[in-house]
Amino acid sequence: MINQGKFKRQLSLSDLTFIGFGSMFGSGWLFASSHVASIAGPAGIISWVVGGFAILLLGLVFSELGASLPRGGAVVRFPVYSHGPIMGYLIGSITLIANSSLVAIEVEAARQYAASWIPFLTQKGSTLPTVQGWLFQFILLTLFFTLNYWSVKIFARSNTIITLFKFIVPLLTIVVLLSQMKWNNFTVGGFAPFGFSGVQSAISVGGVIFAYLGLTPIVSIASEVKNPQKTIPIALILSAVLATIIYLFLQIAFIGGIPTNTLSSGWAGISSQFSLPFRDIAIKLGFAWLTLFIIMDAIISPTGTGNIFLSASSRVVYGWAKSGTLFKIFSKIDKKSGVPRPALWLSFILSIFWTLPFPSWEALISVVSAALILSYAIAPISAAALRRNAPDLPRPFHLKGMSVIGPLAFIIASLIVYWSGWGTISWLLGSQIVMFAIYLLCKKVVPTDEVSMMQQVKSSAWLIFYYVATMIVSYFGTFGGTGILQAPWDFLAVALISLVSYYLGTYTCLPKAIFDDVSDEVEETITTENKNAAGLG
Repeated sequence: MINQGKFKRQLSLSDLTFIGFGSMFGSGWLFASSHVASIAGPAGIISWVVGGFAILLLGLVFSELGASLPRGGAVVRFPVYSHGPIMGYLIGSITLIANSSLVAIEVEAARQYAASWIPFLTQKGSTLPTVQGWLFQFILLTLFFTLNYWSVKIFARSNTIITLFKFIVPLLTIVVLLSQMKWNNFTVGGFAPFGFSGVQSAISVGGVIFAYLGLTPIVSIASEVKNPQKTIPIALILSAVLATIIYLFLQIAFIGGIPTNTLSSGWAGISSQFSLPFRDIAIKLGFAWLTLFIIMDAIISPTGTGNIFLSASSRVVYGWAKSGTLFKIFSKIDKKSGVPRPALWLSFILSIFWTLPFPSWEALISVVSAALILSYAIAPISAAALRRNAPDLPRPFHLKGMSVIGPLAFIIASLIVYWSGWGTISWLLGSQIVMFAIYLLCKKVVPTDEVSMMQQVKSSAWLIFYYVATMIVSYFGTFGGTGILQAPWDFLAVALISLVSYYLGTYTCLPKAIFDDVSDEVEETITTENKNAAGLG
């Protein structure tokens, strides 16, 4: 039997909350504020509010799903339960690419800041790593791998210590910069010098959504959480709210803390003037001691987040394998440690790969943000579908207002994907359509024992409609497209496509949801009450 071991329920509420909060505070807080300001000006504050609202809505949906079905790699498995194996294949691939490349982004960020003390890590006049810089990144990835390899508890304890430091330094930075506020900065060139389109772009390509994307780790390790029916919803909501508040104040502090004379040429060049934003501001303001803390945190924060996402990535691989559309070896769990080690090895190798062709923090932000928000966006449709084809599934956290929150969350998520631009969308959604075609060509080897191929295609056709329609709007739209479809018509088109796709996805789900038994993968004594809470009764 391939699953020789099982996950161990060892994580507490504090462990899970620190994982969620820690995953949202990596390189995002170090770089995003300057990128957002250069794209949206002071109106970038609105970008953080909109992004936080979107993540909170998705967090509420995940709270219902995560509490009902606490599974390893659950982000991939929810759509399998509601729509069949083909959905696990599509969402698994896009989530794995996003998660593994995100680990690489975090070590890139740590290396860029470490170059403040060790200049030879980065090439002169560039953000590219030297050979020594790449080796520095490789050592960090190896450290993450080691922390994750032995047990989930060792990973959680190390993360808690790191996250405490990650929490203190941003707060300290906010307090210091707020004491140096220059309120005139908020009106230089007007509050919204680039209009509402700047606010929208900042959400997708400025790093807002990238900074907020911390839901996957919480849900992905659901099988390893004590009392998941209560713990997961609290951790999801708490992480989203805390992150929104802190990022909002960081943006305000950045805009108000910049010396006004640096804005003589406007906001567009701010990110180039402040390549290491908060460190550079601290230097200009004469706070040498704060610079020391920021650089220390700039190395620690991304490494901590990279550590979390390597763990989440391995669970995504595990969840994908459990869906039956990835090699079974990756569903194997080490008996002693309770860690899916083959999946961890694959995630480690992929993370190393992503450090090779994409050498700067900025290079992957748009693709990773769009990929992860897209994988999150499927959750509202899965949740609504499961209310149809699994009405008796116990829901310890029953989201009120799902009929409004579900479609609204999907529409907002779709707009964020659209704002990432044609260049990103054409690659991201185009590759998904190609993978769908490959799946159909391999119909003799894909899993059809529980769901027929005809039913799988019927239950997933809405997703292909959504991909194709979104690509068409993006091509003719104003975000990297031809510009034929101007605002607000492009937004209305995306909203309409999303609404149609949402209800198609909900009503073409499987006639009856397919579930696996959580006791097959979790090492615990399952009472009748626990069985019902886990969705097994």
